[in-house]
Amino acid sequence: MDQSLASRLIALAAHDRATRTRLASDGSLFDGYHPEMQAVHESNAQALETIIDAIGWPIADRVGESGAEAAWLIAQHAIGLPPFQRRCLGLLEAAVAQGQAPAWQMAMMFDRVCVFEGRAQRYGSQFDWDDDGQFSPLPIDDPDGVDRRRAEVGLEPLSAAIANHRAQTEAGAKPADLASRRKRMEEWAQRVGWR
Repeated sequence: MDQSLASRLIALAAHDRATRTRLASDGSLFDGYHPEMQAVHESNAQALETIIDAIGWPIADRVGESGAEAAWLIAQHAIGLPPFQRRCLGLLEAAVAQGQAPAWQMAMMFDRVCVFEGRAQRYGSQFDWDDDGQFSPLPIDDPDGVDRRRAEVGLEPLSAAIANHRAQTEAGAKPADLASRRKRMEEWAQRVGWR
């Protein structure tokens, strides 16, 4: 295992989490894509891309479980870089097929890419505010089969995920104007190249 590389990935992911926690504490995280959060995501993605170019997807055998999960988090949060996130999804799919990465990581990234592309997700892992003001899964393709698919990749049943997400949703996260927020999100998705 490359401990130096693992430590670097873990530190990058920790910086992401610390920035998110700090910005969430004053509510500024929830007013669009915060420029500071975006800068962290893009900087981390550049670092991960350099690593990927050198060694391929950082699997646990190479960087340990914590390092591999940190790499996934960095890729999962690279939302403003569609080509990079799609590349990471392909690498994760290959790693999962070879038994070198947990399937839940691929499933969550697959859903994220689908949602940003404007398509229904497969595993129900991506959430947002619904018209009733509830934090709920975004549209799911074949919702009747979602719990089976979730179980196949090691995710809890959707009802448990909904309860957990709603319990963990930060106070102040609910947007005051859902229609305006959705419009801004659509404009952002078009601007960065998701649509």
